[in-house]
Amino acid sequence: MSSPSSTQPDTSAAAPLTADDSTSVPAGKVKLPPVVWLMGGITFIMGTSEFVVSGLLPQISDALNVSVSSAGMLITVFAIGMTIGAPLMAIATQRLPRRSALIAALLVFAAGHVLSALSPNLTLAIVGRLAAALGHGTFWAVGAVIATAAAGPAASTRATGVMVGGITLANIIGVPLGTAVGQLGGWQTPYWVLAALAVAAAAVIARRIPADTTRADSSLRAEVAALKQPRLWLVYLSIALLQAGIMGAYSYVAPLLTDRAHLASSAVPLAMLGFGIGALSGTTVGGRLGDRRPYGTLIPTAALTTATLGGITLWATNSVVAVVLIMLLGAAGFAGNPIVVGQVVKIAGQGRSLPVAVATSAFQIGIATGSWLGGVALNSSLDLKGPSLTGFAFALVALLPLGLLAASQRKAEATRS
Repeated sequence: MSSPSSTQPDTSAAAPLTADDSTSVPAGKVKLPPVVWLMGGITFIMGTSEFVVSGLLPQISDALNVSVSSAGMLITVFAIGMTIGAPLMAIATQRLPRRSALIAALLVFAAGHVLSALSPNLTLAIVGRLAAALGHGTFWAVGAVIATAAAGPAASTRATGVMVGGITLANIIGVPLGTAVGQLGGWQTPYWVLAALAVAAAAVIARRIPADTTRADSSLRAEVAALKQPRLWLVYLSIALLQAGIMGAYSYVAPLLTDRAHLASSAVPLAMLGFGIGALSGTTVGGRLGDRRPYGTLIPTAALTTATLGGITLWATNSVVAVVLIMLLGAAGFAGNPIVVGQVVKIAGQGRSLPVAVATSAFQIGIATGSWLGGVALNSSLDLKGPSLTGFAFALVALLPLGLLAASQRKAEATRS
């Protein structure tokens, strides 16, 4: 497996789609090819699907005649499907051409939504969500490979930034819109819309990505061999710890704002919108800076995330201060996401979908762990300080593997020079 310094893009797999592949062009000046924006648009669809269920739980529980907590299994199953399914589906589709794998992922995703929308009971709805999660995980593993190969090494982190930005934008626009549509037209309506959008996206991929230039370019043995690199697992550990830190606090932002910062409950959606805007800004900035100075950007933003979580723990008793800190958490916390995904691609080598799938699992593990332990802390004597203090601890520990990665990169650069 090649090192990041020697990895070159698979030009045979992306020639019609790439911009300027020259590594001498500054990342910010490379024009991203249309396929990258297409991948970002699809992640918007995927992100809306992943998070809109939270806003529809009351309607789903009433329609399926189950409790809200039971309906919450739709969220849990999706997370499990993403965590376990992403690597498994990356292996299962490894021999498929990239275009075929993407189309299959979108059609499975769409079928899952159709099944859920038609379900007369919770069991079938859960099966549909599991299918959607498998499609989502497969798309991420393959889509990130296509986007970074198309962008070339000079702009691969920007390309992942566009994809991560699609999910962030989904939280700002897609989720509120989907929730409103579900409340007005029934909870099934957003499912039908998302299924239709996924089918439309599959049709666009069939037309925009040539079949003979998107074939898989590595064997299963090479995919697995890429996972043997210690640096890759340091990146995975960093991903899980940072996500646990962010979501440990953000999962309980509503009670923090209303009960501790004394913000009116009607203003909580605006504060969450502020978090989303901050996250989108951070993703954009991180994507642009990460290609030139990955760890020079990642470590300061992780440190700022840690400091922000500490600030929330200490000072979020005033509504204005709390909202500002929540926005800063979104900006600093999400700035690193495109960088860590970009580092996975660079360390593993272009064209490797399994390492990207494992990164998807690391994100989900971090989100689930942070949310769970944040809830445990909330119910402890720490009370409303518990979730942010838990997040602070996770983010602080994340600085250790990030520091080791930065030191490893400096050592490699010194050896080459």
